[in-house]
Amino acid sequence: MTETVETPAVTRIPHWIGGRRSESGSGRSGPVFNPATGRQSGAVDFATVEEVDAAVQAAQAAFGGWRETSLAKRAELFFGIRELIHARRDEVAEILVREHGKVFSDALGEVTRGLEVVEYCCGIPQLLKGEHSEQVSTGIDVHSIRQPLGVVAGITPFNFPAMVPMWMWAPAIACGNTFVLKPSEKDPSASLWTAELLQEAGLPDGVFNVVMGDKVAVDAILQHPDIAAVSFVGSTPIARYVYEQSTATGKRCQALGGAKNHMIVLPDADIDSAADAAISAAYGSAGERCMAVSMVVAVGDVAEPLVAAIRDRIPQVNVGDGMDPASEMGPLVTAEHRDKVASYIENAPAEGATVVVDGRDGVPGEGFFLNPSLLDNVTPTMRAYADEIFGPVLGVTRVATYEEAVGLVNDSPYGNGVALFTRDGGVARRFQFEVDAGMVGINVPIPVPVAFYSFGGWGDSLFGDRHVYGPEAIDFYTRGKVVTTRWPDPATSKIDLGFPQTR
Repeated sequence: MTETVETPAVTRIPHWIGGRRSESGSGRSGPVFNPATGRQSGAVDFATVEEVDAAVQAAQAAFGGWRETSLAKRAELFFGIRELIHARRDEVAEILVREHGKVFSDALGEVTRGLEVVEYCCGIPQLLKGEHSEQVSTGIDVHSIRQPLGVVAGITPFNFPAMVPMWMWAPAIACGNTFVLKPSEKDPSASLWTAELLQEAGLPDGVFNVVMGDKVAVDAILQHPDIAAVSFVGSTPIARYVYEQSTATGKRCQALGGAKNHMIVLPDADIDSAADAAISAAYGSAGERCMAVSMVVAVGDVAEPLVAAIRDRIPQVNVGDGMDPASEMGPLVTAEHRDKVASYIENAPAEGATVVVDGRDGVPGEGFFLNPSLLDNVTPTMRAYADEIFGPVLGVTRVATYEEAVGLVNDSPYGNGVALFTRDGGVARRFQFEVDAGMVGINVPIPVPVAFYSFGGWGDSLFGDRHVYGPEAIDFYTRGKVVTTRWPDPATSKIDLGFPQTR
């Protein structure tokens, strides 16, 4: 008797334009997989240029009314959005697990960190306050205001399908703009979930729109004359492209690129704490995060005990389906990405590195899994050092001095995040002064700023002059206007062709 194997249904994932789902007429789509099983679960529509334009026009039509909505009403709406997301966070976390592969607890953490930005935006009446100077000249007052840009867009990566969009749409919409989101085609369903939740919360139709797609959709956004600003998070080559194309058409752009984050461990550091931190920061979310520690820089004689401590902890990391409560690390997002990450392990010995733990061993038979891997004796000339691997592969570089370690960080083209593990307060203070990176951790391996600061790196990790969320996002999504006023007595009015005086 032949056993019948049922093929799971493939769900169509459309756009969201003007307050409703909108199926594409392009005839093009991309597969969406459950990374834990390796089976296709969805087919995401790929937008045409005309469909991107339809989303922009919907946003443009909604802008006038939304801009005029009072700050009090916007704040009230954001409090409601916050409550809805918080109440239904398990729903979106499960979507993240099914399409991205991260474990459920990590997915909940992603939603929580995104929610912090929504909470920050609940204070939008305070955040948009201007300044006022009375009697700057006789009878003249001056005040400043901040006004929205219009239609703005966000292009977001696969690794945080809920959080990174929240970093963008929340401050953009709170400031009075309307928004077009182009999420990753690898895990797009969280964006549709967000669109429906925002509508339920009372956001007017057209204020938030989603277009699915590939490079066609991206280029349509970058070239669209009615989009005033673009926010992007992704790899450095694409970030550079997005920045150059956006600014060439007169748009504002903040494009966050890749990273190669170092964690420097000094000889006086607590070995157990440093090893625990390295495991957490390297293998959390399967290493698919721009703030992951990918290089441990061991200074002096700390190297041997530190490598041993990391090696001994790796077998304790439970790898499996993200919906299994016992799992601590899930699969990678696609088979292609898994194979690319695995190639760094395969090629490491030929370049002179030591494979201490090979994550290709003992992986499940199905799904896009790769176990945690550890490479020792990695040097800056190796691909495993130079490239952003974006997977669960941790490298160790050995140096003799603190100065050597800081030199490695500052020589990197990236300047995203860096961490120092030490018990010496003086060295820590010197480090934060000397190191060239946008986000610095002292005994904190992943120094992601809280929502009322801003997130972003230096060098090839950022193109543009404004970081995301926090105070810099308010600056990015608004433009300043200065108003000078005088209410003179008509009896004193006269013609004066001289240069305006302020005395």
